[in-house]
Formats: sequence, structure tokens, C-alpha cells
Amino acid sequence: MVSNSDAVPRYVAYERVSTVRQGRSGLGLAAQRKAIDDFAVARGAKVLARFTEVESGRKDARPELATALILARLTGATLVIAKLDRLSRNAAFLLTLQASGVNGGDKPGHAAE
Repeated sequence: MVSNSDAVPRYVAYERVSTVRQGRSGLGLAAQRKAIDDFAVARGAKVLARFTEVESGRKDARPELATALILARLTGATLVIAKLDRLSRNAAFLLTLQASGVNGGDKPGHAAE
């Protein structure tokens, strides 16, 4: 039997850009993807799925984020983001997310372990 301490960490990645122009350029998304992938590799983790959205961080209704959160909750994986502002700039939204029951402590450069 394998203990949880020996288990490979599992992540659900969420990437977001604010505008269609940023999304088309791929520059913001490419940097986020690299940061998340480097973070996962450094921890020997597996990225189970990646969700990408082109939407303002001011909007709380984001279908890809909702799906990422559901998958993280169902699998016990950690939601991982490249930077906190990619998730939201709204403190109330972040507090609601924190209370949602999804493990979301990890982001490249700022792991909560």
C-alpha cells in the first residue's frame, strides 16, 4: 500500500488572459503555461488538466474556472495558477474561492506546502 506522502502531487492548471488580443498573441498564455509546467516538473507533479480562459478578471462568472474547480474538487488535485492576478483581482472572490473546499495553495514561486 502506498501512503499519501508517496503519492505524486496532482494539479489542475488554470490560465487566463483578459483580452482576445492577448489570447490570440499567445504571449501571456505561453508565459503562464511555462511557469506552471516548470513548477510541476520541479515538484515531480502531474498536471491532470489545463483550463484556459479569455475573460476579464473582474468577472466572477468564468466557465473554464468553474470546470477547473469542479475537477480539482473531484480528484483532490490542487488548483495551480501562474500568478494570483490571473485568478482574480477581487478580494471577495478570492475569499469565496478559499472557502470552496478546493486545495488552491500552489502557484509558481509561492507554494503553500
